[in-house]
Amino acid sequence: MFNVTTKSMQWGEETLTLETGKIARQADGCVIATLGETSVMAAVTFAKQPKPGQDFFPLTVHYQEKYYAAGKVPGGFFKREARPTEKETLTARLIDRPIRPLFVPGFKNEVLVMCTVLSHDLVNDPDIVAMIAASAALTISGAPFRGPIAGARVGFEDGEYVLNPTVDDMHDLRNNPDQRLDLVVAGTKNAVMMVESEAYELSEAEMLGAVTFAHEQIQPVIDLIISLAEDAAKEPFDFQPADYSELYDAVKAAGEDKIRAAYAITDKQERTTAVSDAKAAIIEALTEEQREDENLGTALKKLEAAVLRGDVVKTGKRIDGRALDTVRPIVSETGLLPRTHGSALFTRGETQGLVVTTLGTGDDEQFIDALHGNFKSNFLLHYNFPPYSVGEAGRVGPPGRREIGHGKLAWRALQAVLPAATDFPYTVRVVSEITESNGSSSMASVCGGSLSMMDAGVPLKAPVAGVAMGLILEEDGDYAVLTDILGDEDHLGDMDFKVAGTEAGITSLQMDIKVAGITPEIMSKALEQAKAGRLHILGEMAKALTEAGSFSIHAPRIETMQIPTDKIREVIGSGGKVIREIVEVSGAKVDINDDGIIKIASPNGEAIQKAYDMIHAIVAEPEEGHIYKGKVVKIVDFGAFVNFFGKRDGLVHVSQIENRRLNHPSDVLKEGQEVWVKLLGFDDRGKVRLAMKMVNQETGKEEAPDAGE
Repeated sequence: MFNVTTKSMQWGEETLTLETGKIARQADGCVIATLGETSVMAAVTFAKQPKPGQDFFPLTVHYQEKYYAAGKVPGGFFKREARPTEKETLTARLIDRPIRPLFVPGFKNEVLVMCTVLSHDLVNDPDIVAMIAASAALTISGAPFRGPIAGARVGFEDGEYVLNPTVDDMHDLRNNPDQRLDLVVAGTKNAVMMVESEAYELSEAEMLGAVTFAHEQIQPVIDLIISLAEDAAKEPFDFQPADYSELYDAVKAAGEDKIRAAYAITDKQERTTAVSDAKAAIIEALTEEQREDENLGTALKKLEAAVLRGDVVKTGKRIDGRALDTVRPIVSETGLLPRTHGSALFTRGETQGLVVTTLGTGDDEQFIDALHGNFKSNFLLHYNFPPYSVGEAGRVGPPGRREIGHGKLAWRALQAVLPAATDFPYTVRVVSEITESNGSSSMASVCGGSLSMMDAGVPLKAPVAGVAMGLILEEDGDYAVLTDILGDEDHLGDMDFKVAGTEAGITSLQMDIKVAGITPEIMSKALEQAKAGRLHILGEMAKALTEAGSFSIHAPRIETMQIPTDKIREVIGSGGKVIREIVEVSGAKVDINDDGIIKIASPNGEAIQKAYDMIHAIVAEPEEGHIYKGKVVKIVDFGAFVNFFGKRDGLVHVSQIENRRLNHPSDVLKEGQEVWVKLLGFDDRGKVRLAMKMVNQETGKEEAPDAGE
C-alpha cells in the first residue's frame, strides 16, 4: 500500500530523518522531517493552471504547532488551536522568505505549503525542522522550484559557533550572558538566501562568520534532500515561462523616456503620480491585443526595474539624487506627548514613526503559552502600519504577518540593551505608529523606540539605531550596495538587508534575497556600509537625547525587596488575606514571585514606603537593643502587652514602665496608647521582654541607663 522512502544522516548531535510516501499521498509532495524527537510534516500542493489575469505569484505558507506534539491541551474556552500565535506567524514568514525567490520567474499558479508540528521533544526547535521539511516537499512535488534550500540555527558561546542550540539555550537570551546570538540562516547549495537574528553587540566580522558557518553546516542537509528527490520526486511540472519579449520591446519603445523622467522626480508622491501617468501613456500607445496581454503588468515592472537599476549601477545616482552610501536627513524629537510615560518622533526623509513607551508593573507582563512551556515577557513592542502612512485608503484590521514580523525585528534589536529586571523591575511596552513610509519603517521603529524608552527613563545600556541596505546586482556581476533604501529601491532591487545595533556592535540582522543569493564579498561590504550608516544615525539621534531622562510623574514607581522564601506564605496570608490588607491599607500594588522577590508599585512614594514597612514588619525579626514604636493592646496587673513589630507583641513589666514604683500599670497607660519601647531580649520560654523607662516617650530616643536590669 505504501511506497516509503526514508533518508537519514547525523547532523550535529542529532539524527535528521526525511520520510515520504506514507502520509498525505494526495498532496503533490509531503515530507516528514524529524530531528531528535521533533517531527514536522510539510505538505505541498499547487494549482495546475493560473487564475486568468493574475499578475502575481500566490504562494501561501502556513506553520501550525499542535499542542498534542508536546503532550499538552490548549488553553482557552474552546480547548483547541485557534488563530496563529506570534511564533507560528514568524515561522511561516521564516519559511516563505527563502523559498519565494526560487520559483521559476513567471510561475503564477497558486502554491500552498502547510507545515504541521507533530512531535516536539522540547530540545530541538521545530522551526528549522519545518523549513527543511517544506524544502524537501517542494523539491519532490514537481513544482518549478529551483531549490532545495536548508536552514540552520547558530548560537555563539565563549567565542565558538554552536550548531542548532537547544530551545532552552535560546530562551530568554537577555538573561543568559553566555549566549550572545540566535541566528537562523537559510540558503541553497551556492548562496545564502535569508538571515534572521537576535544578537548581543556582535562585531561585523563575528556576524559574518556566523552566517558563513551556518551555510557550511546546511550543505549535507541539501545533499540529503537531493538524495530523497532522486528516489521519490515526481515528474517535473510542464511549465514554460511566457515569452513576452515582443511586448516588452513595445512597452520600452513606447515609454522608456517617460518612465525615466518620472523616476527623476525626488518627491515620492509626485514621483508615484508621474510613474502612474507614464504607465497610462504607455498602455494608451499599445495595440488592443497588447493591452489585453496578461503579461503587460510584468513587462511594465521589468521596464521600471531596468530604468531604476541601470542608472544606479552605471551612474551611482539614486532616485532622490543621493550617493550610494548617504542617509536621508534625520530629525529626532522626544517628549511630544504630555501624559505618556515616554514618546519620540523619528523622521528620516519620508519615513516617520511616532513611538510611545508605557511603563507597567508585573501585572502587565505578557503571558506566553508555547509548546515548550509557559513564560512571561516584560518587554513588548507593537508595530502599526496604517494605510495613510503611504497615502492610501484601505481596510484597517488586526495586525497582519508584515506588522508582526516588523515588530519582532524591532523587538530583537532593542531588547539586547534593556536593563536587567532586577535593576529595572518594570514591564516596558513600546508602540510604533508609522505615520509616513518610504523606506524601512521597522528601522525607524528601532530608532524611535530607543529614544522613546530613554525619554521614559529606561536606563538602556546604549542607544540603538537601525538602517536598511539594498542591493542591485546586474547579470554581468556589477553591483551597487545602497544605504537607507527607498520603497521603490526595495521593490525593484535584489536585497533587503536590515542591520540594527549600538556603537559597540550588532543587535539584530535580517536579510532577504530576491536573486540566487549573494557572495561573502557583497555581504561584507553591505555590513561595513551599514555600520557607517548606523553610526551616522546614532549621531543624529544624540542631538535629541543621549541618556535616560527623568521619570514621568504619571509613570508608576516600583521598589523591589527580597524576602526569605519561607516567609512568602506569611506575606500572602491564608487565602491572600494579608497581602490584600497590605494593598488596601497602603494603596500600592504588590507582586510577589516564587523566589521571594516583591515588587511594590505606585505613583505615590508614601504608599510604596507604607507597603514596604508593612511587609518588612512581617518578615523581619526584631533585634535586641533596638527601640520600636508600639501600641498598648492589653493591661494586666503585672504589666502591659505592647504590639511593637508587625503582629508581634511583648510584655513591658510594671517595673520597666517608669523609673518609679507604680501601684498598677493603668496609672500611666491605657489600651490603644502609642509608646516607645526597647527590646531587652527573650526569656527562657521565648517570650519578648520590653522596657519603656529608658526611652524618651516624646522623641523615641534612649536617654537613661537600664536601671533595674
